[in-house]
Amino acid sequence: MKLIIVSGLSGSGKTVALHALEDAGYYCVDNLHLGLLSAFVRQIMTPSKPLYETVAVGVDVRSGLEELDRFGEIVDEIRGLDVDLQIIYLRAEEEILLRRFSETRRKHPLARKGMPLIEALRLERSLLSRIAVRADLTVDTTRTNVHQLTHLIRDRVDHADGESLSLLFQSFGFKHGAPVDSDFVFDVRCLPNPHWEPRLRAQTGLDPEVAAYLDEHAVVQEMFESLRDFLDRWIPCFESEHRSYMTVSLGCTGGQHRSVYLVERLAAHYRKSRGVSVSTRHRELS
Repeated sequence: MKLIIVSGLSGSGKTVALHALEDAGYYCVDNLHLGLLSAFVRQIMTPSKPLYETVAVGVDVRSGLEELDRFGEIVDEIRGLDVDLQIIYLRAEEEILLRRFSETRRKHPLARKGMPLIEALRLERSLLSRIAVRADLTVDTTRTNVHQLTHLIRDRVDHADGESLSLLFQSFGFKHGAPVDSDFVFDVRCLPNPHWEPRLRAQTGLDPEVAAYLDEHAVVQEMFESLRDFLDRWIPCFESEHRSYMTVSLGCTGGQHRSVYLVERLAAHYRKSRGVSVSTRHRELS
């Protein structure tokens, strides 16, 4: 049986993620008290076969400090039941969470006792750190809308079958902020910039003309080969630790040309050469 625990900060998209998994065929339970999780798993792990092959459970701060402190112990206990367990943790920047709560007029679960919202968010982040540090996949939804998050969750989970690594190559622009949900972040702003070519400025790294321009520069090929060789060296180490997910982010100034081009080249290389599942995301083109 495959079990996904979905947790994270209130307002970061946990409900959206669970709905995406439900649409993908998972049996989903939202807001299950953490203290009941082991018993729940045993209940559906019948002697012959599990009642459900794929299950997703939403866990949040309402489980309480005592149970959250036991999170590692609970996870180890469940893994001992021959369960393929993965943990997805969602987060977003504080300013964005504040805005989302103000727009929806929802109450934060910790703010019901009169605690100011900003204090509730900070307390929640601290309490959920027990889960965050053990997450297999961390998703920052600061710049992600509902449809993008749904697609991202389904794509990553579909590619993580427990046997191979789900590898995401992501482009971004440093001027919009570096992603915090990455295993590796590479800066490619040293490469020739198509933005300064008037005929290429409105295009992106997905366009053949931009690719042709970058292909003309030996330093671009050297950067690609350096990134490829680095990842060839270290990806197997992550696989040996039974990692289900890895995110590699490449950034240029605006996230339109150089990073997009290299993400596509690296993704194409790994789709051909490795036994991993590969997907791409261009943050600033979404």
